[in-house]
Amino acid sequence: MILEKIATPVEILTERFLLRPVRKSDAGLFALYAGDERVAEATQGIPHPLPPGTAESFCARAMTAGTDEDIWVMDGTRSDLPEVLGVISLKRMDRGQSEVAFWVAPAFWNHGIASEAVQALVAANPQKNCTMFGEAFQDNPGSARVLTNAGFQYLGDAESFSVARGTTAPTWTYIRKL
Repeated sequence: MILEKIATPVEILTERFLLRPVRKSDAGLFALYAGDERVAEATQGIPHPLPPGTAESFCARAMTAGTDEDIWVMDGTRSDLPEVLGVISLKRMDRGQSEVAFWVAPAFWNHGIASEAVQALVAANPQKNCTMFGEAFQDNPGSARVLTNAGFQYLGDAESFSVARGTTAPTWTYIRKL
């Protein structure tokens, strides 16, 4: 029998929380938070209303080795915060590039959680990228601020499809050279 080590995202410690790999037990809080229309509409891929089994499928996908995306949970237990504050991911592109995406539960908006997570991920650079990209819907200036707080520079306007909105919406695109 040959045993292969399954590649999982490395843990990244921030001042207030831990970025850790997704666990099966995260599904309940994912469903609660991602099921919020405000969260879903700020993302490209979360549907609203959240269909049954979506959170469990997300956990299974996040825990699968060999995908083009590394996904971390923002785990606040080290600071007496909930186990799931939000999610952050890096999706591999070509030529040493990745796209960062994130969402934070509404109860933790405006507390610097997303900024701390993105800054920690950039500093750790777990995929050894030379460039990271980020995108924010233009009606979500808070997410744009998170990216600029982490040193991302405005690249241009674009548009992306949002599953929850059921349409494309204008976005701002950002770049961070590493």
